[in-house]
Amino acid sequence: MFDRYWPRTRLAGLVLTAVLVVVGALSCDLPTARACPFCSDPMLTLAEQLAKSDAAVLVQWVSAEMPDKESVGSTTYVIVEVARSPGKPPADAKKPAKTDSAEPGEAPAKPVVGSVLKSLEKGKRITLERHRAGKAGDLSILLGSLTSSGAIEWGNPMEVTESLYQYMIQAPSPEAAPEKRLSYFLKFLEAADPVISGDAYQEFANAPYKDITALADKMPREKVRKWVSDPQISAGRLGLYGLMLGLCGTIEDSQIMEQKILEKSEDYRLGIDGVMGGYLLLTGEGGLEVLESAKITDPKVPFSETYAARQAILFLSSYSAGKIPQERLIKSLRLLLESRPEMADLTIADLARMKDWGLQDRLMELYGTDAFDVPAVKRSIVRFMIASTKDVPMGAAQQIPAHVEIAKRNIETLRKRDPKLVSEAEKFFFLQ
Repeated sequence: MFDRYWPRTRLAGLVLTAVLVVVGALSCDLPTARACPFCSDPMLTLAEQLAKSDAAVLVQWVSAEMPDKESVGSTTYVIVEVARSPGKPPADAKKPAKTDSAEPGEAPAKPVVGSVLKSLEKGKRITLERHRAGKAGDLSILLGSLTSSGAIEWGNPMEVTESLYQYMIQAPSPEAAPEKRLSYFLKFLEAADPVISGDAYQEFANAPYKDITALADKMPREKVRKWVSDPQISAGRLGLYGLMLGLCGTIEDSQIMEQKILEKSEDYRLGIDGVMGGYLLLTGEGGLEVLESAKITDPKVPFSETYAARQAILFLSSYSAGKIPQERLIKSLRLLLESRPEMADLTIADLARMKDWGLQDRLMELYGTDAFDVPAVKRSIVRFMIASTKDVPMGAAQQIPAHVEIAKRNIETLRKRDPKLVSEAEKFFFLQ
């Protein structure tokens, strides 16, 4: 995918890095991540949408009027079931637009955007602005918000099946205990209905890592193992499933994960970082050595694969402290720095967050040499030195650490070589 030599890989690496930060499950600033570390970005789920609504009704499509010069048309629905209904409106509430309760065959009501609260009953009709195509019996769910006038302002209808509707209304509310909620959604991760399975996945994507780990004993290990090894599984979910297998699996499962990790691919493999992270949870330092050999030191490995290995290492550092000693993880990142200079700016920032101040002498040796003679890398080295000077113990009486004095001298040395670059790095340090 990428040539092994720096001049051609650097630009490609930077471009792919930007893509990975956007679409990858894990941002490069792992220590601040709160949700599932190998999942897509958090999004509002169906249960959350329902919880935020004052009213929710299951409706069937009845009829629709086409738009003309004077209107945008309308669509009429009949209420099949009331899932959520607000209390009665205040006594001084203004009269809202009405809900039509005409029987089949009668003329539909004029388009409205609200409905009287007391009319939220099975069999009543709701007519909304705008023509929406459909056929008799088509199911949708309407979610509404209570206005100050006591009316319900409906959102756009969402087409549903009976099973999707039941999944939605039976889901534990966002206020329920995390283990109870995730236990419910766990059953639907590979549901036949893609809307249901996608929403269940999103519940896990939104969940903090600690809530996912608490569910480890309830995870269906055999199913999760099949999902990880299944080439037809949605790539967007592979990261979560890899993490889950790392939490609930065995050494036997780690062999399957290793086989998947070592597959040769020139393409960007979405979610493989989660498989690597789960693999490290099961294998510890032994698995880390495998990743170093297969994904870090081999210059022929695609940039995206090495980037995924880096993400897995950062995951262990941020989320699973103690599984692999921090010093051993730092050693891996140092190896990455030396082996893949096209990732040097990222790796140096990682090592600064991990306070590897013993790296200063080596960074001074690398500064401005061959593959490290790049503005982005130089700035990272300067920022590393600045960060080192900020890491001082609390209390003025404490002795200034040696790494601080060394960093100050290094900054002055670099200032003589690149005064403008050092000045800019100091000026914008807290904006990084």
